[in-house]
Amino acid sequence: MPTPKLDFYSRSFFAALIAAVTCWQIGAAEKNITNKSVDATAAESRLTSAVGYLASDELEGRGLGTKGIDRASDYIAEQFHAMGLKTELYDGTPFQKFTVTTSSQLGPKEENVLSLVGPGKRSSKEDHLQLKLGEDFSPLAVGSSAKFSLPLVLVGYGITAPKLGYDDYAGVNAKGKAVVVLRHEPQQNNPHSNFDGTADSPFAPIARKVSNAYEHGAEAVLLVTDEAEIDKRVAADQQRVQQTIDELNKLGVEFQKAVSPTKEGTKQYYQKVAELGEQIRKRADSTVGELDPLLSFTRGGEAAEGRRIPVIHVRRAAIEPAIQAALGIDLATLEKQIDQDAKPRSSELVGWKVVGQTSVERVEAETKNVVAILEGEGPLAEETIVVGAHYDHLGRGTANSRSPGSNEIHNGADDNASGVAALLEVARELAGREKKLPRRIVFVAFTGEERGLLGSAHYVREPVVPLTKTIAMLNMDMVGRLDDDKLIIYGTGTAAEWPDLIDELNEKYAFKITRHPEGFGPSDHSSFYAKEIPVLHFFTGTHKDYHRPTDDVDKINVPGMRRVAEMVAETAVRLAVSDGKPTYQEAKGKPEVAKSGDRPYFGSIPDFSQDQPGYSLMGVSKGSPAEKAGLVSGDIIIGLGDSRIGNLEDFDSALRKFKGGDKVAVTVKRGTEEKKLNATLDPPR
Repeated sequence: MPTPKLDFYSRSFFAALIAAVTCWQIGAAEKNITNKSVDATAAESRLTSAVGYLASDELEGRGLGTKGIDRASDYIAEQFHAMGLKTELYDGTPFQKFTVTTSSQLGPKEENVLSLVGPGKRSSKEDHLQLKLGEDFSPLAVGSSAKFSLPLVLVGYGITAPKLGYDDYAGVNAKGKAVVVLRHEPQQNNPHSNFDGTADSPFAPIARKVSNAYEHGAEAVLLVTDEAEIDKRVAADQQRVQQTIDELNKLGVEFQKAVSPTKEGTKQYYQKVAELGEQIRKRADSTVGELDPLLSFTRGGEAAEGRRIPVIHVRRAAIEPAIQAALGIDLATLEKQIDQDAKPRSSELVGWKVVGQTSVERVEAETKNVVAILEGEGPLAEETIVVGAHYDHLGRGTANSRSPGSNEIHNGADDNASGVAALLEVARELAGREKKLPRRIVFVAFTGEERGLLGSAHYVREPVVPLTKTIAMLNMDMVGRLDDDKLIIYGTGTAAEWPDLIDELNEKYAFKITRHPEGFGPSDHSSFYAKEIPVLHFFTGTHKDYHRPTDDVDKINVPGMRRVAEMVAETAVRLAVSDGKPTYQEAKGKPEVAKSGDRPYFGSIPDFSQDQPGYSLMGVSKGSPAEKAGLVSGDIIIGLGDSRIGNLEDFDSALRKFKGGDKVAVTVKRGTEEKKLNATLDPPR
């Protein structure tokens, strides 16, 4: 049985050999080029080849859990090895492996059971309603696995909107109970409704309702489709049936007009009549039998990390007997009453409880950062510069796709095949130098960036070189669409030396640079800045193809990408040969991690790599309410005001119940301790 090292490298021996020879030839040629600048033609050929492969359909959009992303990691590893970099870092390979949740699936049938039990005897048929999986109820992916026996509370539409003077949870206690929640919102057919008229307001999505239930202490959510939604379905089905009837009538009129129809014409007429009649029958059957269809497993979204609460869609007909028995009124009447005066009609279903179990299985996959080292030489050799770029993308589209519902491969040529190609070029240039650099360079192709900086967060927790020896991090994400020489650099305020260094370097490159001082942002440099490491993040800007299947290789500006790679390589060299190291400083400026929208500004930076109850923080923005309240990196927010917080969605939902200037209690878990802090919220930004 081969060793791990031989097993990995033997798969690509000839590719690696060719790359090594190419690297040697280029390295030899570069000795005769002044200032170690790369031969533009050769560099652009390599960049084109790298982006072309990484953004090919063969790599399946480099989605987590696909064979394509494994091919991408192998390719990057082969390139690093061919350059002569140190890659025997993890069991003889460059792969820093860890496990991520990629999707969810419904567990075994016997582990998904549900009953409604009333106040009478358990043996009573009327008071013990056994529901059928797939017919009466269906667990949703946004929920979790659990066994439960919980009292029932009807909370209308499950909305808390203090600014609109509406709260379905007012006057009822949902803590430790299962809440019955109607989908959508009141007054859906009223164009003057406070809930955005006839359009869906921000309170309508399932995820928002689940967050609000969790905040109020609920232990399970039973979603029920509202009457207005069913009416819309019936109207749409009736319209389709009527269109078919009209087509049938038109066909009959045309046939009657025929003076002497042929035998073949008559046959075709009756065949068409039969086809249309069958369409009418099927649509009528659908309208009768599917007025209230069960939602698909992922309708409310994929797995909600952190929060532990089952979410189940239940048909109206299945839960209606319990509501009528407890309240003496049906759901349709309750909904009409709410619509009439926009006032909640929430109530405990006294004596009734839901008993059962849900099984929602998280599908996990192994993924990996690809790491390589160029060792330094001399007294500063232990000091380290990290150069990185993420290599994952969206596969065939996820919740992050800007083409919702698309099943096309999202090739991600700019995002971020361009950054990885540039990373390889930087590594090749630095590895090809005649003399070793005084400081160590660690090259990392990160995985899981699109799912929330998972790879870089894992690296800073388990670095190949201690972070205490890491003096700077340079990151490249989307560097393939240089337009009019416009280059964006984030993190320019994270080291005192950065402004002068950028000015000096740009005398040669003449980019039109937009500087962003903040160290937090939507890419992997954030994970390093959270550990108080100076960062620079290079980016050529977003575009209409961002997170769409149209982000393809033919739109890449290869000469522009080469120039960015050259600047990053020269930045790394300048840092490696400098007498001193960059001086970390806390950056001013608003972090561009997420937009506040219409909610108050808090200033927390989420850590998406954590999967535990609460909202985990990577850091807080300088001068923000979060910083002033005393929150720090590593804190986990588990309460905001009276709301329980299970994840970022819950925090966002709870924060929207306040306004700028409000003082709010924040409960955080710091290590094994719970701390109570107080924050004064800023107005929305």
